[in-house]
Amino acid sequence: QVQLVESGGGLVQAGGSLRLSCAASGRTFSDYVMAWFRQAPGKEREFVVVINRSGGNTYYTDSMKDRFTISRDNAKNTVYLEMNSLKPEDTAVYYCAARRHYYSDYIRAETYNYWGQGTQVTVSS
Repeated sequence: QVQLVESGGGLVQAGGSLRLSCAASGRTFSDYVMAWFRQAPGKEREFVVVINRSGGNTYYTDSMKDRFTISRDNAKNTVYLEMNSLKPEDTAVYYCAARRHYYSDYIRAETYNYWGQGTQVTVSS
């Protein structure tokens, strides 16, 4: 089992920044591909970004790749999501997720085995 705990969400004005963290425990963190998803009210869970086990490869949703940056620190068992130039449409609950393999279906939420509880990000206009 892998336990994931997100933190760092909050209320921010449009144009502002937030840094989300996801702390993992339970298994060897570096064995897992990590991703961030988000879910806005009334919408399906949406893929944001994925990072491979070493941190050397990432893949972003096009609409976020110029504003968001994922990173991981395997020594600290933590993955981060730096979000800049936030927009009201970025308002959502942000979830981190883990799975073992970096296959091309990483945008599909159902392929992830472990999820955090989510952290709320609210961007005011």
